[in-house]
Amino acid sequence: MSAPSTPLPGALAGLAPLLDHYGYLAVALLVLLDNCGIPVPGQTILILASVYAGAGHLDFAAVVLIAFAAASLGNSLGYLIGHTGGRAFVHRWGRYVLLTPARMERADGFFARHGGKVVTVARFVDGLRQTNGIIAGTTEMPWRRFTPFNLLGAALWTGVWATFGYLAGANIGAVYRTAIRYQLWLAIGLGVLAAVLILRQVLRYRRRRREDTGAGPDGANPDGDNPGGNNPNGDNGDSSGENAG
Repeated sequence: MSAPSTPLPGALAGLAPLLDHYGYLAVALLVLLDNCGIPVPGQTILILASVYAGAGHLDFAAVVLIAFAAASLGNSLGYLIGHTGGRAFVHRWGRYVLLTPARMERADGFFARHGGKVVTVARFVDGLRQTNGIIAGTTEMPWRRFTPFNLLGAALWTGVWATFGYLAGANIGAVYRTAIRYQLWLAIGLGVLAAVLILRQVLRYRRRRREDTGAGPDGANPDGDNPGGNNPNGDNGDSSGENAG
């Protein structure tokens, strides 16, 4: 197989010899590794294979199916890695990367509420694409909840980038650079959104602590007043019922 006659931008041109020699196997391996924690150019090889398909060198349906299966399997392997060893790693080494038990507890809560959204969109963000499955497993996101979002995210990611490469054709260089620029803005936007959500949770946590502190222990009046006006010594305060003689 030979590369398309269309000039390829730097990242794509560098992978062309690998795709020329190994074809679909290169797509399967790089996409799988890219989705289970290893930073290899899985997204780039998917785009390049789709450009090849657009030029008639590969079958487009095969590229899409292989990439979807590899992305789903890779993220599932990442989940298993996090589920089986993530907690032990955090307990032993977390303090060296500022991952304290309190922060891990907040991460658990965040993923319990928003894990599905994260797993769905994470593949579109470098760094999260490689680690979201591991994070989901480490935070003990239920497998039955993780799986549909994993499949949805794999389908969206594969469909978007495969279609992009297939349709870009002769304009792949300019279109690729534009897409990378917009991907950067998407990553920034998601980072800001995550920061806002985390800040909201921190503020809620602090407000609850202030409310709990203000109420006093066991619901007691913090001013120490004795409701009902009872005499603390148990007396009725009225000795008129006693016989004076």
